[in-house]
Amino acid sequence: MSHEGIRIVSAERARREDAEHEEMPTSSVSPKKVRVKKTDGTGVEIEWHDGHKSVWNFVWLRNACPCATCHEDREKTGRLPGEARAKDQTLLKMYEAPARPLEVTPVGKYALRFKWNDGHESGIYSWEYLRRVCRCDICMTKQKLEDGA
Repeated sequence: MSHEGIRIVSAERARREDAEHEEMPTSSVSPKKVRVKKTDGTGVEIEWHDGHKSVWNFVWLRNACPCATCHEDREKTGRLPGEARAKDQTLLKMYEAPARPLEVTPVGKYALRFKWNDGHESGIYSWEYLRRVCRCDICMTKQKLEDGA
């Protein structure tokens, strides 16, 4: 018997992964209005058909990139979507420009794709993904309660 593909995860992580696969109502993942504030450099705002409003800044969105490479990197380092990668400790710190999109394009009627100033552009931010990673007080409180904090 092969054990390939079997992995052991904590109960918290299993609950989080199960929640990621729960189907959400259509009104929760259908945007009514999408504002990408590229010129302002501030971020993305979405008003959903169920009346909810979500807001993210560009740095957070870049650190939450849903592409396979970024997802695997976050898993290896134990980071959640939106958490920055730890910087190497060096004597002289190099300036790093904050993440901002050079281009933002719709992907069909279900997602956005960003071409970031660091050259990365493979993440497709689906409406469902964006709703699941909402950073508003209501969603953050709900997430803390579900995580048992």
